[in-house]
Amino acid sequence: MGRKEIIQQIKKSDRVLEIGPSHNPITPKRAGYNVEIIDYLDQAGLIEKYKAHLSDLNLDAIEEVDYVWSGEKYSDLIKKTKHYDWIIAAHLVEHTPDLIGFLNDCDSILKDDGQLILVVPDKRYCFDYYRPHTGISKIIDAHVSKHTIHTPGTVAEYNLNVVARGGRIAWNAELGGDFSLVHDQDYAIKEMQSVVERQEFKDVHSWCFVPHSFRLMIEELFTLGLTQLREANFYLTEGCEFYISLSRSGKGSGLSRLELLELID
Repeated sequence: MGRKEIIQQIKKSDRVLEIGPSHNPITPKRAGYNVEIIDYLDQAGLIEKYKAHLSDLNLDAIEEVDYVWSGEKYSDLIKKTKHYDWIIAAHLVEHTPDLIGFLNDCDSILKDDGQLILVVPDKRYCFDYYRPHTGISKIIDAHVSKHTIHTPGTVAEYNLNVVARGGRIAWNAELGGDFSLVHDQDYAIKEMQSVVERQEFKDVHSWCFVPHSFRLMIEELFTLGLTQLREANFYLTEGCEFYISLSRSGKGSGLSRLELLELID
């Protein structure tokens, strides 16, 4: 129910920002939403990208991009602060080299009562299946070190462990099938070395979560004073993803750290 319940909260007159919606916007302009879009390519570039790699997609769903992002702070890019009622980022937070920096960047352009909606892959139902849950130490260290690219170790771990199940890289709880590795060791070595030798950015999942490990991570970051955003609403996994919204006025999960730790397992 996550997507349906969240969309029902958003009024057509609300100011919305979608970050990286590509071919699957949650609040599309064509449906009448007052939405702006940030992406790393403009509309023509996104169409060309998906035309080349995923010919079965509806390319008409790719909408005009208002702001083309090239690594700067969102407030510098859009020239606004405390502006949006809602920010939506689907399958994006796990790609960020600095997760805390991303949250705080979004916070800077949200209204004080605004909400950040995140759609996050559940590692139990996607190609991260065999990777460990991300602990708080990596997230804090990446922020303190001001990471702008993924580390060689992250790139190596990702490529060594990407799996498909029944030929799919994402699935739901009902889908069975055998697991198979997507990349061989030589590919993992090549990708890792390109980061070590040339400091290349590799678009990988830096962070892996199940629903309650993500909720715990957000609460810990708030408790440690590393973000002012806290859980406002949470929806359990549907298919391969879960939904969570964060805000300055969020009350948290309502569960203790120990309860969340027990739920993770």
